Amino acid sequence: MTTDKSPTANESPRLRKLTRKPALLAVAALIATGALGLTLGNGVPFAMAEPAEKAEAAQTIEMPFGHAPLTFADLVAKVSPAVVSIHVKSEMKVAQNEGMQIPGMPNVPEDNPLYDFFKQFRKGMPQGPSKPNPSLAQGSGFFVSEDGLVVTNNHVVEDADDITVTMEDGEKYSAKLVGTDPRTDLALLQVNDTKTKFPFVEFSSKRPRVGDWVLAVGNPFGLGGTVTAGIISAHNRDIGSGPYDYLQIDAAVNRGNSGGPSFDLDGNVIGVNTAIFSPSGGNVGIAFAVPAALVKQVVTELKSDGSVDRGWLGVVIQNVNDDIADSIGLSEPMGAMITKVTEDGPAAKEDIKAGDVIVEVNGQDVKDSRDLARKIAELDPDSKVELAIVRYGDKRMVDMKLGAFPTAKKLASLRDQKPADAGQQMKKLGLSLAPATNFPGAGDEGVVITEVDSSSDAADKGLKPGDVILQVAGVTVSEPDDVATGIKKAMAGAKADKETVKVLMQVKSGEQTRFVALTLKKA
Repeated sequence: MTTDKSPTANESPRLRKLTRKPALLAVAALIATGALGLTLGNGVPFAMAEPAEKAEAAQTIEMPFGHAPLTFADLVAKVSPAVVSIHVKSEMKVAQNEGMQIPGMPNVPEDNPLYDFFKQFRKGMPQGPSKPNPSLAQGSGFFVSEDGLVVTNNHVVEDADDITVTMEDGEKYSAKLVGTDPRTDLALLQVNDTKTKFPFVEFSSKRPRVGDWVLAVGNPFGLGGTVTAGIISAHNRDIGSGPYDYLQIDAAVNRGNSGGPSFDLDGNVIGVNTAIFSPSGGNVGIAFAVPAALVKQVVTELKSDGSVDRGWLGVVIQNVNDDIADSIGLSEPMGAMITKVTEDGPAAKEDIKAGDVIVEVNGQDVKDSRDLARKIAELDPDSKVELAIVRYGDKRMVDMKLGAFPTAKKLASLRDQKPADAGQQMKKLGLSLAPATNFPGAGDEGVVITEVDSSSDAADKGLKPGDVILQVAGVTVSEPDDVATGIKKAMAGAKADKETVKVLMQVKSGEQTRFVALTLKKA
């Protein structure tokens, strides 16, 4: 028995519409069942019900807001030959008192920019050996030229004695280090083979959007070429490794994926997988990648010079909040406040002090501390720069020459230096004070907070016994009376129509200094 499928007068417009587009129903069913992880019939997904010739032609499903891939297989076949596994032999120290290696976390040394980021996951773990141990590290990388240049992470190959690159087909090649950039955690290798032409991939020239598909390929847990898919979760993530922003992706990334590429649907590299956020050491859907534009820039410099040279001011900086802005006469929170001037650094040779706020670089506004760090890093060492600086409401220009950003080890040694005079903090705001010289280990500068009223603004701002006040309203303090002098100075500069005054103070907690603006009622 056959049925006439031609439209009749009795058919409703809606029925005719559904009859003409059976493929649309199949697509809708595929989406619904796929979302629930279900299949129909004998376990065959709806997508398999289409004729073979249609299935071969269809690569994406048309959606109202874009294209959803039916498969990543063609993309994987295109890019995976250029992705390699990297095996490294080296002697590595476990940082003393920092615990044993956590699965999924690289064991980076203390002078690595990513050390603080990974350190938080080692808290509470058993202590490991502090003596050198032979290490066999694994990671990922990818070819960026047919003559054998390979991009990977710096922390994968750092201090390597021997590097081996393994291709998708199992072919192995020895490689040498061309250059590293700890600041972005990138490294460039050269395969020791001048005859073979290697498959390679290119960097994307487009900025990926949040929600775009991403394909991660790498060597997790030493398993070899492994592919995972996800989306771009966010832009501009700060993972505490310098002034640069990272992509956040949710493709599964685990230990061994470090240095591997993430691809867009065109097969171009949009980022280099660098770190994961994982309290357990396994994948929880939060991974970070160095954006392609930055990788391309760094790789170009590593290829030509073996390192990346950046400008350096020689200061430690922090963001300016509402209270600090009010205390120094800024109309809004902006710029980067200097908390410390590095001894013998470029800024130490100029009239630049802790408490100054840098609001412009070469005529460009500075949004915050990370913005300043990026702007300075983009300039070459020894280049001249014009800074606009606000010091307690007075704006002035400073012309100076930048230095070269120190190596990681040099920078670590500079951070260990005692902070120079500068800063600010408070007095009658629920604090008891005593000269720092009265307390062994407190240093020879400032006054020590011995007691904090729990209901005071000082307590709300995080001040605690043992903190050392170095400056108040620009007045260097060594006695409690100096704190009173600083408060009087702040009072004198306060606007007459306000009932309170913001008193900016520099406080040292341990080896770190910061600025705090405390609110004080006028008498």
